[in-house]
Amino acid sequence: MSHRADEVRKRIAKRKRERGLVNEQDTSKRTSLFLSDEERYGVYTPPTYEGGPGNGNGGHPLFRAEVFIFKLLFSAVIVLVAAIAFKNGAPIFQKAQSAINYSLEEEFQFAAVSSWYREQFGEPLALFNPTSGDNEKENQTETAGLSVPATGKVLETFEDNGQGIMVETNRPSVEAINEGIIVEAGEKSDNGLTIVIQHADGTESWYGNLEKIDVALYDFVEKGKELGKTKLNENQKGTFYFAIKKGDEFIDPNKVIQFE
Repeated sequence: MSHRADEVRKRIAKRKRERGLVNEQDTSKRTSLFLSDEERYGVYTPPTYEGGPGNGNGGHPLFRAEVFIFKLLFSAVIVLVAAIAFKNGAPIFQKAQSAINYSLEEEFQFAAVSSWYREQFGEPLALFNPTSGDNEKENQTETAGLSVPATGKVLETFEDNGQGIMVETNRPSVEAINEGIIVEAGEKSDNGLTIVIQHADGTESWYGNLEKIDVALYDFVEKGKELGKTKLNENQKGTFYFAIKKGDEFIDPNKVIQFE
């Protein structure tokens, strides 16, 4: 048996000398007690890395303490500079105060980012596939490229209201005029239950005086999506509030969509 083992060791040593993996002189000096698994059995054992404080690099290779500390200090400096700018009333800090206020008060363009993502990467992964009805929407207008929230008669014009219009309808629900992100969905003091959709072009559409809301905050909705229920009376007629906002100003919805 020992003779067979010696033959195996000799063949392994010969192959390693031919490949230039080991030095013949070093091999002759080593005894069987210090032979590796590869030399003893011809099995290669890959090197392993043990992360943690005890290794030679002092930590995990993906985490660098100096970079983390630098980011932490840099964040603290930004907060400190902002605090000084607001505490100090010097004119030199007025531009900085205006820039900070603008960045904090300006509404984030969820719809624009969502539209850009879909153009670049396609539709995001969804757990459920959206289904569409077989019948066409009765209240779509091809000329404007928008969907009418609910057909009806305008009872209060933009000139009367100053912000939006009041529409009388026999439709049980209102629908989104275009795709976008729900940025508000709740009670407003002037318009009752109200939904606000932010669209990719920066405009907003408002749907108020609703009986019920069927969407949630930050939902993405397609054009023609049912948003909520209208308040219908015994004659199956009700009114809802509708407005379009561009930037800080409201525009006349009748110039964009034909309701009747």
